[in-house]
Amino acid sequence: MNISSRSKDLIQRHPKNPILTAQDWPYPVNSVFNPGAVLLLDKTTLLLCRVEDHSGRSHLCAARSRNGVDSWQIDPKPTLPPEPDSHPEEIWGIEDPRITYVPELGKYMIAYTSYSAGGPGVSLALTVDFRQFERLGFIMLPPDKDAALLPRRIDGHWALIHRPMTTFGNHIWLSYSPDLYHWGRHKLILKARRGAWWDADKIGLSPPLIETSKGWLMIYHGFRQTAGGCLYRSGLALFASDNPERCILRSNTWILGPETPYERGGDVPNVTFSCGCTIAPDNDTLNLYYGCADSCIALARMSLNALLDWLQKNGSPPEECEE
Repeated sequence: MNISSRSKDLIQRHPKNPILTAQDWPYPVNSVFNPGAVLLLDKTTLLLCRVEDHSGRSHLCAARSRNGVDSWQIDPKPTLPPEPDSHPEEIWGIEDPRITYVPELGKYMIAYTSYSAGGPGVSLALTVDFRQFERLGFIMLPPDKDAALLPRRIDGHWALIHRPMTTFGNHIWLSYSPDLYHWGRHKLILKARRGAWWDADKIGLSPPLIETSKGWLMIYHGFRQTAGGCLYRSGLALFASDNPERCILRSNTWILGPETPYERGGDVPNVTFSCGCTIAPDNDTLNLYYGCADSCIALARMSLNALLDWLQKNGSPPEECEE
Protein backbone atom coordinates (compact mmCIF):
# COMPACT_ATOMS: atom_id res chain seq x y z
CA MET A 1 0.00 0.00 0.00
CA ASN A 2 1.37 3.38 -0.97
CA ILE A 3 0.77 5.89 1.85
CA SER A 4 2.59 9.18 1.37
CA SER A 5 2.18 12.54 3.02
CA ARG A 6 -0.28 15.09 1.74
CA SER A 7 1.05 17.69 -0.66
CA LYS A 8 0.82 21.15 0.86
CA ASP A 9 0.91 22.53 -2.69
CA LEU A 10 -2.20 20.62 -3.80
CA ILE A 11 -4.71 22.93 -2.06
CA GLN A 12 -4.56 26.72 -1.98
CA ARG A 13 -6.90 28.36 0.49
CA HIS A 14 -8.01 31.75 -0.77
CA PRO A 15 -6.38 34.66 1.09
CA LYS A 16 -9.79 36.32 1.51
CA ASN A 17 -11.20 33.38 3.48
CA PRO A 18 -13.76 33.17 4.90
CA ILE A 19 -15.47 34.60 1.83
CA LEU A 20 -18.99 34.62 3.30
CA THR A 21 -20.21 34.91 6.89
CA ALA A 22 -23.49 35.61 8.67
CA GLN A 23 -22.48 39.28 8.86
CA ASP A 24 -22.77 39.51 5.06
CA TRP A 25 -26.44 38.47 5.07
CA PRO A 26 -29.16 41.05 4.35
CA TYR A 27 -31.41 39.60 7.07
CA PRO A 28 -30.64 38.25 10.57
CA VAL A 29 -29.16 34.73 10.61
CA ASN A 30 -26.99 32.66 12.92
CA SER A 31 -24.61 31.07 10.42
CA VAL A 32 -24.02 30.29 6.72
CA PHE A 33 -22.19 27.21 5.49
CA ASN A 34 -22.18 24.10 3.22
CA PRO A 35 -23.15 25.75 -0.10
CA GLY A 36 -23.99 24.01 -3.33
CA ALA A 37 -22.16 25.69 -6.21
CA VAL A 38 -22.60 26.17 -9.94
CA LEU A 39 -21.05 28.30 -12.68
CA LEU A 40 -23.96 29.77 -14.61
CA LEU A 41 -24.00 30.23 -18.39
CA ASP A 42 -22.97 33.88 -18.02
CA LYS A 43 -19.96 32.71 -15.89
CA THR A 44 -21.48 34.06 -12.70
CA THR A 45 -20.79 31.85 -9.69
CA LEU A 46 -23.93 30.98 -7.74
CA LEU A 47 -23.70 29.54 -4.25
CA LEU A 48 -26.88 28.08 -2.79
CA CYS A 49 -25.97 28.41 0.86
CA ARG A 50 -27.30 26.59 3.86
CA VAL A 51 -28.45 29.33 6.23
CA GLU A 52 -29.30 28.59 9.83
CA ASP A 53 -31.69 31.07 11.43
CA HIS A 54 -32.03 31.85 15.11
CA SER A 55 -34.54 29.05 15.61
CA GLY A 56 -31.80 26.55 14.72
CA ARG A 57 -33.56 25.47 11.51
CA SER A 58 -32.05 25.90 8.06
CA HIS A 59 -33.16 27.18 4.66
CA LEU A 60 -31.32 27.83 1.38
CA CYS A 61 -30.30 31.24 0.05
CA ALA A 62 -28.47 32.17 -3.17
CA ALA A 63 -25.38 34.37 -3.35
CA ARG A 64 -23.99 35.45 -6.75
CA SER A 65 -20.55 36.78 -7.69
CA ARG A 66 -18.90 37.64 -11.00
CA ASN A 67 -15.50 36.37 -9.83
CA GLY A 68 -16.61 33.72 -7.33
CA VAL A 69 -14.68 35.38 -4.52
CA ASP A 70 -16.21 38.68 -3.43
CA SER A 71 -18.82 41.36 -4.22
CA TRP A 72 -21.54 38.80 -3.53
CA GLN A 73 -25.12 39.71 -4.34
CA ILE A 74 -27.25 37.86 -1.79
CA ASP A 75 -30.98 37.33 -2.18
CA PRO A 76 -32.83 39.61 0.25
CA LYS A 77 -34.93 36.72 1.59
CA PRO A 78 -34.68 32.90 1.58
CA THR A 79 -34.36 31.59 -1.98
CA LEU A 80 -35.63 28.10 -1.21
CA PRO A 81 -37.37 28.01 2.18
CA PRO A 82 -38.93 24.89 3.70
CA GLU A 83 -42.55 24.25 2.76
CA PRO A 84 -43.78 22.11 5.64
CA ASP A 85 -47.48 22.54 4.78
CA SER A 86 -47.08 20.74 1.44
CA HIS A 87 -43.87 18.86 2.33
CA PRO A 88 -44.04 17.82 5.99
CA GLU A 89 -40.63 16.16 5.68
CA GLU A 90 -39.22 19.74 5.70
CA ILE A 91 -40.77 20.83 9.00
CA TRP A 92 -37.37 21.08 10.71
CA GLY A 93 -35.66 22.73 7.74
CA ILE A 94 -33.72 21.92 4.58
CA GLU A 95 -29.96 21.57 4.40
CA ASP A 96 -26.78 20.88 2.41
CA PRO A 97 -27.78 21.31 -1.27
CA ARG A 98 -25.81 19.76 -4.13
CA ILE A 99 -26.42 21.13 -7.63
CA THR A 100 -26.10 19.25 -10.92
CA TYR A 101 -26.81 20.77 -14.32
CA VAL A 102 -28.61 18.20 -16.47
CA PRO A 103 -28.23 19.02 -20.19
CA GLU A 104 -30.97 16.59 -21.22
CA LEU A 105 -33.48 18.55 -19.15
CA GLY A 106 -31.91 21.98 -19.59
CA LYS A 107 -32.35 22.40 -15.83
CA TYR A 108 -30.41 22.41 -12.60
CA MET A 109 -31.21 19.56 -10.25
CA ILE A 110 -30.85 20.27 -6.54
CA ALA A 111 -30.57 17.35 -4.15
CA TYR A 112 -30.94 18.46 -0.55
CA THR A 113 -31.55 17.09 2.92
CA SER A 114 -35.08 17.44 4.28
CA TYR A 115 -35.25 17.26 8.04
CA SER A 116 -38.18 16.28 10.25
CA ALA A 117 -39.06 14.15 13.25
CA GLY A 118 -38.43 11.10 11.06
CA GLY A 119 -34.82 12.18 10.59
CA PRO A 120 -32.89 13.44 7.54
CA GLY A 121 -33.98 12.28 4.08
CA VAL A 122 -33.22 13.20 0.46
CA SER A 123 -35.41 15.52 -1.62
CA LEU A 124 -35.09 16.85 -5.18
CA ALA A 125 -35.99 20.18 -6.77
CA LEU A 126 -35.52 21.49 -10.34
CA THR A 127 -34.93 25.04 -11.51
CA VAL A 128 -33.80 26.97 -14.57
CA ASP A 129 -33.08 30.30 -12.85
CA PHE A 130 -32.85 29.76 -9.07
CA ARG A 131 -35.93 31.96 -8.73
CA GLN A 132 -38.70 29.42 -9.34
CA PHE A 133 -38.45 25.80 -8.22
CA GLU A 134 -40.28 22.58 -8.97
CA ARG A 135 -40.14 20.27 -5.97
CA LEU A 136 -40.14 16.55 -6.72
CA GLY A 137 -40.30 15.80 -3.02
CA PHE A 138 -38.90 12.98 -0.92
CA ILE A 139 -36.99 10.34 -2.89
CA MET A 140 -34.91 8.62 -0.17
CA LEU A 141 -36.49 7.97 3.20
CA PRO A 142 -34.70 8.70 6.49
CA PRO A 143 -32.08 8.33 7.58
CA ASP A 144 -30.30 9.33 4.36
CA LYS A 145 -28.37 12.37 3.12
CA ASP A 146 -25.28 13.58 1.16
CA ALA A 147 -26.99 13.09 -2.22
CA ALA A 148 -26.32 14.33 -5.76
CA LEU A 149 -27.54 13.39 -9.20
CA LEU A 150 -25.18 12.44 -12.02
CA PRO A 151 -25.48 14.83 -14.98
CA ARG A 152 -26.41 12.15 -17.51
CA ARG A 153 -28.19 8.82 -17.59
CA ILE A 154 -26.28 5.61 -17.05
CA ASP A 155 -27.60 2.81 -19.30
CA GLY A 156 -30.84 4.74 -19.73
CA HIS A 157 -31.41 5.44 -16.03
CA TRP A 158 -30.82 8.43 -13.79
CA ALA A 159 -28.20 7.77 -11.11
CA LEU A 160 -28.04 9.21 -7.60
CA ILE A 161 -25.17 9.11 -5.11
CA HIS A 162 -26.37 9.13 -1.49
CA ARG A 163 -25.48 7.99 2.02
CA PRO A 164 -28.07 5.94 3.91
CA MET A 165 -27.31 5.38 7.58
CA THR A 166 -27.75 1.69 8.28
CA THR A 167 -27.17 -0.72 11.14
CA PHE A 168 -24.05 -2.00 9.38
CA GLY A 169 -22.43 1.36 8.67
CA ASN A 170 -22.53 4.77 7.02
CA HIS A 171 -21.31 4.13 3.48
CA ILE A 172 -21.78 5.68 0.01
CA TRP A 173 -24.40 4.11 -2.28
CA LEU A 174 -25.58 4.52 -5.87
CA SER A 175 -29.24 4.10 -6.90
CA TYR A 176 -31.05 4.24 -10.26
CA SER A 177 -34.37 5.60 -11.49
CA PRO A 178 -36.27 5.61 -14.80
CA ASP A 179 -38.16 8.82 -13.94
CA LEU A 180 -36.50 10.62 -10.96
CA TYR A 181 -39.36 9.54 -8.69
CA HIS A 182 -38.95 5.77 -8.28
CA TRP A 183 -35.53 4.52 -7.16
CA GLY A 184 -34.03 1.06 -6.94
CA ARG A 185 -31.05 -1.15 -7.88
CA HIS A 186 -29.24 0.18 -4.82
CA LYS A 187 -25.49 -0.49 -4.86
CA LEU A 188 -22.92 0.09 -2.12
CA ILE A 189 -19.98 1.69 -3.92
CA LEU A 190 -17.62 2.96 -1.19
CA LYS A 191 -17.31 1.78 2.42
CA ALA A 192 -16.25 3.74 5.48
CA ARG A 193 -13.02 2.29 6.74
CA ARG A 194 -12.47 1.06 10.28
CA GLY A 195 -10.04 1.60 13.10
CA ALA A 196 -7.66 4.56 13.03
CA TRP A 197 -8.20 5.73 9.44
CA TRP A 198 -9.16 9.38 8.84
CA ASP A 199 -12.45 8.17 7.32
CA ALA A 200 -13.07 5.35 9.77
CA ASP A 201 -16.49 6.14 11.23
CA LYS A 202 -18.61 7.40 8.34
CA ILE A 203 -18.20 8.86 4.87
CA GLY A 204 -20.37 10.82 2.45
CA LEU A 205 -20.30 12.58 -0.89
CA SER A 206 -19.02 16.16 -0.92
CA PRO A 207 -19.63 17.91 -4.31
CA PRO A 208 -21.39 16.05 -7.12
CA LEU A 209 -19.17 13.68 -9.08
CA ILE A 210 -16.82 15.33 -11.60
CA GLU A 211 -16.56 13.62 -14.99
CA THR A 212 -12.95 13.52 -16.22
CA SER A 213 -11.00 11.74 -18.95
CA LYS A 214 -9.87 9.19 -16.35
CA GLY A 215 -13.26 8.53 -14.79
CA TRP A 216 -15.70 10.02 -12.30
CA LEU A 217 -13.75 11.89 -9.63
CA MET A 218 -15.36 11.92 -6.20
CA ILE A 219 -14.41 14.32 -3.46
CA TYR A 220 -15.84 12.81 -0.30
CA HIS A 221 -15.81 13.64 3.39
CA GLY A 222 -14.71 11.35 6.14
CA PHE A 223 -15.73 11.60 9.76
CA ARG A 224 -13.63 10.36 12.64
CA GLN A 225 -14.60 10.49 16.30
CA THR A 226 -11.64 11.36 18.53
CA ALA A 227 -11.13 11.95 22.26
CA GLY A 228 -11.35 15.68 21.52
CA GLY A 229 -14.50 15.47 19.40
CA CYS A 230 -15.33 14.91 15.73
CA LEU A 231 -13.10 15.67 12.74
CA TYR A 232 -14.44 16.17 9.20
CA ARG A 233 -11.86 15.96 6.39
CA SER A 234 -11.96 15.45 2.60
CA GLY A 235 -10.36 12.82 0.36
CA LEU A 236 -10.65 11.47 -3.18
CA ALA A 237 -11.93 8.42 -5.03
CA LEU A 238 -12.10 7.59 -8.74
CA PHE A 239 -14.85 5.55 -10.43
CA ALA A 240 -14.99 4.02 -13.91
CA SER A 241 -16.44 6.24 -16.65
CA ASP A 242 -18.67 3.49 -18.01
CA ASN A 243 -19.62 2.10 -14.61
CA PRO A 244 -19.80 4.55 -11.69
CA GLU A 245 -20.44 1.61 -9.36
CA ARG A 246 -16.82 0.47 -9.78
CA CYS A 247 -14.23 2.27 -7.67
CA ILE A 248 -10.77 2.28 -9.26
CA LEU A 249 -8.74 4.19 -6.66
CA ARG A 250 -9.26 5.64 -3.22
CA SER A 251 -6.96 8.09 -1.43
CA ASN A 252 -5.12 6.82 1.60
CA THR A 253 -4.77 10.27 3.15
CA TRP A 254 -7.01 13.31 3.24
CA ILE A 255 -6.42 16.37 1.05
CA LEU A 256 -8.27 18.98 3.12
CA GLY A 257 -8.87 19.14 6.84
CA PRO A 258 -9.32 21.72 9.60
CA GLU A 259 -6.17 23.78 10.04
CA THR A 260 -7.03 27.48 10.15
CA PRO A 261 -8.81 29.32 13.00
CA TYR A 262 -12.01 29.71 10.92
CA GLU A 263 -12.03 25.94 10.27
CA ARG A 264 -11.23 24.93 13.84
CA GLY A 265 -13.50 27.32 15.74
CA GLY A 266 -17.25 27.75 15.31
CA ASP A 267 -20.62 26.23 16.16
CA VAL A 268 -19.23 22.76 15.35
CA PRO A 269 -15.42 22.90 15.64
CA ASN A 270 -12.96 21.09 13.37
CA VAL A 271 -15.17 20.72 10.30
CA THR A 272 -14.34 21.28 6.62
CA PHE A 273 -17.40 20.19 4.64
CA SER A 274 -18.05 20.83 0.95
CA CYS A 275 -21.26 20.45 -1.03
CA GLY A 276 -20.16 22.21 -4.21
CA CYS A 277 -17.41 23.16 -6.60
CA THR A 278 -17.02 24.83 -9.99
CA ILE A 279 -14.59 24.20 -12.83
CA ALA A 280 -13.12 27.31 -14.45
CA PRO A 281 -13.23 27.83 -18.25
CA ASP A 282 -9.68 26.44 -18.49
CA ASN A 283 -11.24 23.03 -17.58
CA ASP A 284 -8.57 22.55 -14.92
CA THR A 285 -8.95 25.06 -12.08
CA LEU A 286 -11.31 23.63 -9.49
CA ASN A 287 -12.92 26.02 -7.01
CA LEU A 288 -14.02 24.10 -3.94
CA TYR A 289 -16.52 25.94 -1.73
CA TYR A 290 -16.82 24.54 1.76
CA GLY A 291 -18.38 25.15 5.14
CA CYS A 292 -16.08 25.80 8.06
CA ALA A 293 -17.06 24.69 11.56
CA ASP A 294 -20.75 25.05 10.56
CA SER A 295 -20.26 28.81 10.76
CA CYS A 296 -18.92 30.35 7.53
CA ILE A 297 -17.93 29.63 3.92
CA ALA A 298 -14.42 29.38 2.48
CA LEU A 299 -12.82 28.74 -0.91
CA ALA A 300 -9.94 26.45 -1.84
CA ARG A 301 -8.44 26.22 -5.31
CA MET A 302 -6.69 23.29 -6.92
CA SER A 303 -5.83 21.80 -10.29
CA LEU A 304 -8.11 19.01 -11.47
CA ASN A 305 -5.24 17.36 -13.33
CA ALA A 306 -3.03 17.65 -10.25
CA LEU A 307 -5.73 15.97 -8.15
CA LEU A 308 -5.88 13.05 -10.57
CA ASP A 309 -2.08 12.74 -10.62
CA TRP A 310 -1.96 12.92 -6.84
CA LEU A 311 -4.57 10.18 -6.54
CA GLN A 312 -2.56 7.91 -8.82
CA LYS A 313 0.40 8.27 -6.43
CA ASN A 314 -1.48 8.35 -3.14
CA GLY A 315 -4.36 5.97 -3.78
CA SER A 316 -5.01 2.26 -3.69
CA PRO A 317 -7.68 -0.04 -5.09
CA PRO A 318 -10.54 -0.03 -2.54
CA GLU A 319 -10.13 -3.71 -1.64
CA GLU A 320 -6.60 -2.92 -0.40
CA CYS A 321 -7.53 -0.06 1.91
CA GLU A 322 -10.83 -0.89 3.64
CA GLU A 323 -9.30 -2.41 6.77
